[in-house]
Amino acid sequence: MAAARPDPTMRQLKAQLWRRARALGLAPLGAAALDGKATRQRLADAERHLQAFLRAKRHGDMGWMARPERAHVARLLPQAASALVFGLNYAPPTDPMERLAHTGSGNISVYALGRDYHRVFKRRLKSLGRWLEAQGGGMVRHFVDTAPLMEKPLAAAAGLGWQGKHTNLVSRRYGSWLFLGCLLTELKLPPDEPHGDYCGSCRACLDVCPTNAFPAPYQLDARRCLSYLTIEHKAPIPRELRRALGNRIFGCDDCLAVCPWNKYARQARDAELAHRTELDLPPLTALAALDESGFRRLFAGTSIVRTGRERFVRNVLIALGNAAHEGGAQGDAMRAESEAAIVARLSDGAPLVRGAAVWALGQYLSAAAMGVRARAAHKKEAEASVRAEWEVFL
Repeated sequence: MAAARPDPTMRQLKAQLWRRARALGLAPLGAAALDGKATRQRLADAERHLQAFLRAKRHGDMGWMARPERAHVARLLPQAASALVFGLNYAPPTDPMERLAHTGSGNISVYALGRDYHRVFKRRLKSLGRWLEAQGGGMVRHFVDTAPLMEKPLAAAAGLGWQGKHTNLVSRRYGSWLFLGCLLTELKLPPDEPHGDYCGSCRACLDVCPTNAFPAPYQLDARRCLSYLTIEHKAPIPRELRRALGNRIFGCDDCLAVCPWNKYARQARDAELAHRTELDLPPLTALAALDESGFRRLFAGTSIVRTGRERFVRNVLIALGNAAHEGGAQGDAMRAESEAAIVARLSDGAPLVRGAAVWALGQYLSAAAMGVRARAAHKKEAEASVRAEWEVFL
């Protein structure tokens, strides 16, 4: 029996929608039929992997990942017939790996160097959704990372790319540098063809990870991922992973940056996502001195503000501690400045910051000098987590 031919009205509507989306800078684009066998299979596979991920407790603090809507689109829009998935290119102008050598500066993930993409992307999707509802009828809902929707499996089902061994989407045209957004609609628009996995035998993303966060290809243990630890994790960063942070103070681009498919990616030209010069490798000592108002002023309108000042300065202090091990990279004056910046945070109002400062200072001072400080500070410290940091030196 021949497959049913797509409704010509829906084909035309989709073509018009795609033209509007491209005019808004959204590409690649794709549609997945939610009742299609291939889409159902991908979502079922994704749910199986998610449940294994949750059982192994690899999600860390991210309790929202267990919400049942993630695997059941109907709970987000009961009559949804199509998932329309859109990419937004954010490919950087230079190799992010080069930024790791600037040990006295803060290395912020490429995606967070400009305006918060959630706001930019959501506004564009909302515009498309309103147009689609006006033209075709039916309800439309938009999603950009902030709802429990499996964007990556849906993007793969819609033909935007495939989930690579680092678990992120990879596109043959845009590499690993894509934000993903989705419209769920009650309209049955013609679906696009998914394509295969083109990772082959490559292991570049797995092998580059500084914390071995990939137990196996296509599996991630978020508890070891530097992006998770610097952004989502609310507690002190585990001691055994602190040195691996290097100068990364918000996110990590390593597994994305080494993907060979990035050689086809074109630099992003979206003015709304342009990188802010003041966030391009700022001095760690200046960042460590930020109070709450200074933090919010510097990072207003960016994704960084979501993490909050306490977690951010925690990361900065770990990076300052790591800079002590770079030998000749720090002159005497810079070393003294770093020590002074760390000491100033030993009396910070946030226990998370104070604890990170203790560890960071321990990277500069001798064991004897830290022991003297620890004997005095341990008695006065009320917070158990900070006392535990001092106890290492008793």
